[in-house]
Amino acid sequence: MLDLVQNETIKLLRRRRFLVIVLILAVLIPIFTYAQYRQVQTAQERMGTSDWRALLTQQIVDTQNRLASSRLPEEWRQYLKIRIEQQQYYLDHDINPNAPGGPSFARGFMDQAIALFLPLMIVVLAVDLVSAEYSEGTIKLLLTRPVRRWKVLTSKLLTLILFISLTILVALIMAYLISGVIFGYGGWNLPVLTGFEIVGSELDTSRVFMIPQWQYLVMQYGLGWFVCLIVGAISLMVSVLVRSAAAGMGIMMAALISGSILTQMASSWEQAKYLFMVNMQLTDYLAGTLPPISGMTLPFSLTVLSVWGAAALIVAYTVFIRKDVTS
Repeated sequence: MLDLVQNETIKLLRRRRFLVIVLILAVLIPIFTYAQYRQVQTAQERMGTSDWRALLTQQIVDTQNRLASSRLPEEWRQYLKIRIEQQQYYLDHDINPNAPGGPSFARGFMDQAIALFLPLMIVVLAVDLVSAEYSEGTIKLLLTRPVRRWKVLTSKLLTLILFISLTILVALIMAYLISGVIFGYGGWNLPVLTGFEIVGSELDTSRVFMIPQWQYLVMQYGLGWFVCLIVGAISLMVSVLVRSAAAGMGIMMAALISGSILTQMASSWEQAKYLFMVNMQLTDYLAGTLPPISGMTLPFSLTVLSVWGAAALIVAYTVFIRKDVTS
């Protein structure tokens, strides 16, 4: 098995997909860093102060003004009310939720990247793991070796897990190192509040507790790794079912982008919560953000994603083992 994994690793590196992902991160993270810097500067110039308490207080006032609009959709009204309660909680406990620093930027980066950006990077890695064997003409050579087919697919899966882990690690390191040039490299022990729970349309703070930011990042990037693992498993299934890498890429991009749209529109469609792409924003549960559909919780989303991942692997193995892939 180790030889098979080594062989798959060499093939994946030869296709330079992982290099493409690293280059994309190296180009976009500085852009995200500058955008964050400009946002902070604009807020400070508008307020005439760099005092985070004054800035956060003004954000609360601005949000309260938005709530005064009679044309605001009810789901947005609930979201903004919960946001105000969270911000007030940070003020009352004298904790800056947006303290500058590389670790804080890395935390914000994962919050924004977990549902679409990083999964798309994983699709780039996984979508042609099997279909590329057809385009390169190596599928017959691969399957005529004296190795069981399930071992061949398992080696591809293990290789994918390895590179998913590397992608998450590289994203964290680059987000920290690049943003640290502007925001500084301190803040690993900054206190971060978690444990917020949404009960109906109310924010429950009875179980809120404080942890150092490094521990929060471990939890956060662990959830990001799990989401990417599920997306990788589904992409592997698509790669087995569809011989064209372009078609597989189109299918996965459509699924992920539609999920991003559904999270904004599906609040009244309760059955949508069983779709994997609606459950990918796992870090929102750590931050206590209102879920896209009422009743969704972290255990529920983890269960839904696990079922989708397991089903995708069952389909992938069944088809790969039984289908006449050499024809």
